[in-house]
Amino acid sequence: MRVRPKYAGLALAATLFLARCSSGAPDAGQGDYVQQLQKARAATDVQFRNSPNNPIPPDAMDSLLPLSYFPPDPDYVVPASLKLATQREVVDMPTSTGEVRKEERVGVLEFVLKGQPLKLAAFHEAGTDMTHLFVPFRDLTSGTETYQAGRYLDLELSASGVYTIDFNRAYNPFCYYSSKFDCPYPPAENRLTIPVRAGQRLPPSNTH
Repeated sequence: MRVRPKYAGLALAATLFLARCSSGAPDAGQGDYVQQLQKARAATDVQFRNSPNNPIPPDAMDSLLPLSYFPPDPDYVVPASLKLATQREVVDMPTSTGEVRKEERVGVLEFVLKGQPLKLAAFHEAGTDMTHLFVPFRDLTSGTETYQAGRYLDLELSASGVYTIDFNRAYNPFCYYSSKFDCPYPPAENRLTIPVRAGQRLPPSNTH
């Protein structure tokens, strides 16, 4: 991830959110998990308001902050197994500004959410060192309760191939805040067939 308009906040967003998914499963059933998540969300608001590199235009600060989220829900924290691709294919991922981003398809994360077996492809930017997995996705809330272009997850690398997907940490790409940012769109294979009411959402006034 890098701090430049062209990359829709993959690095800075995760840093500001202080909320990357980790390869170790959080104790999501306990109150400290919810408390830590709420603290991370509050810290993000502070960072977005005060950081010189924040993505929100000054005239939109009051309307967009504090950021809107679904309530923390431990049921949206699930273990996942990464099935590595036999060959690392480089795919063209269209972006919000009409460009094409080269993303290397690392493999597929397989998991069960709300009783349904699901899959999400995991990527990293082609030609760069792989420091994390980039997981863009859309779901049945996209365009109504959440940003229509989809949301992002960042997962720290796991040597075991076992990951924790925490949808409570799903965040909007930077193009949600400003059109100057260039956001990769989630590919068709990463369009979930269920609603994911976790993570960042549209403000109530913007939902249908």
